[in-house]
Amino acid sequence: MPNYQGVWSLTTQMQNASAWPRKPEYGYWAGGKSPESNVIDYVSIATTGSAADFGDLLSTVTDTAGCSSATRGIIGGGAIGVNYSNVIQYVTIGTSGNASDFGDLTIAKNTISAASNSTRGVFGGGFNNSAGNYQNVIEYITISSTGNAQDFGDLTVARSRLGGSGSSTRSLFSGGYTGSNSNVIDYISISSTGNATDFGDLTEARRLGGAASNSTRSLYGGGQASSGSNVIDYVTIASTGNATDFGDMTSSANGWAGCAGTTIALIAGGGATDTINSMTIASTGNATDFGNLTVAREMTGSFSNAHGGLS
Repeated sequence: MPNYQGVWSLTTQMQNASAWPRKPEYGYWAGGKSPESNVIDYVSIATTGSAADFGDLLSTVTDTAGCSSATRGIIGGGAIGVNYSNVIQYVTIGTSGNASDFGDLTIAKNTISAASNSTRGVFGGGFNNSAGNYQNVIEYITISSTGNAQDFGDLTVARSRLGGSGSSTRSLFSGGYTGSNSNVIDYISISSTGNATDFGDLTEARRLGGAASNSTRSLYGGGQASSGSNVIDYVTIASTGNATDFGDMTSSANGWAGCAGTTIALIAGGGATDTINSMTIASTGNATDFGNLTVAREMTGSFSNAHGGLS
């Protein structure tokens, strides 16, 4: 995997800044199930094609969630076999290799969501098997350090199987499952702590869709409604209000996981397939095929080094 640190000389960038692209943008998917996996895949977001192997998680984990800074990817929670997990692990973006232990969530849970800016990652919702209940807890970590998560506040509705996305100032938690499908979109100010506020509603109540965002717009694609859904919704992150139809996924399925670069959103793995969908965030329209994961699977954790929280 290329290491983009120090690729350009400062002199060249200053003399010809407009001619040079941004640093390479990578998207990652880690873990998953059907089959259960510890694999971490990555793609170059700017170019279509199939994923390559990055390394392995500490163990096989499913139903997990990911977030990231520009240099570190985080995977938290999920299920390891029949046991729910509180484990947080991390990888260094830009150099391939296996994950390392970061710390623990406040409680073991799966089907959670995550979002981040350049300094802080937040995990929201989920399901706790031992308590047998849907979670409203939001917790946070400082990405550049290691250690256990701390309490941030609560979602407006306790739920699992939701999607996380956001900008550098605001994180969104979309959809989910409360015993029935939810259309709720919540938001928080990520640099503070406190309870979430209602943002608006998805166009249809559903769970297990994939969320991805740049600094302006968040997309939520696919999921389980009354049956598998191919709907892609979008919202403008800085405002509040109900979602608007963006277009359709390449197939109707659930179990998707999304990540994004500055202009492209990628949502992968729905229906335990190896499919990666691609969308141009600033426009509207149907998704197109980007390529394939190395292993067909769903319910992965996903992150990138160029998502909306880093702009």
